[in-house]
Amino acid sequence: MSKRLNLREFQQNLIDRLQAKDMSEERVSTLGVQIAGQNWLVDLADIGEVLPLPKLISVPFTKPWFRGVANVRGNLYSVADMATYERNGTASRDVNNRVLLVAERYAFNAALLVDRVLGLRDARKWRQSGVDGQIEYHDEQGTHWHKLDIPGLLEQAEFLQIGV
Repeated sequence: MSKRLNLREFQQNLIDRLQAKDMSEERVSTLGVQIAGQNWLVDLADIGEVLPLPKLISVPFTKPWFRGVANVRGNLYSVADMATYERNGTASRDVNNRVLLVAERYAFNAALLVDRVLGLRDARKWRQSGVDGQIEYHDEQGTHWHKLDIPGLLEQAEFLQIGV
């Protein structure tokens, strides 16, 4: 007769194996996104969720980069078009657009509109350089990546003042 499996023991065994794997390997902690044709890296700890572009309610008398307010599961988020904010055009407005919800630990209901998500990227071994106080990366293929500093963005007076 086969041994009966205790669900609690199975769950604990699974948790132990996952924790052992996490300890043995460093996790990839950056997400690649595209903003106005440029590649950007975002720390996963700085974003709470990635969503398709929800329906936006426009807000009059705001700066051009402020796209409006979105209702996400009963919470209102202000949506900033990062391409326009970076003065590189506007978001492509196609089905690939995504919003990055800022992590709850920052206590900002802000969402950043990007053209597309490129997936997880491991930039730990990429070549780095500093230009004008910004960290820039070059991957194995020589592709240029910028670092999106969300905590720094949330401290900028221009980002916090949406009215014209």
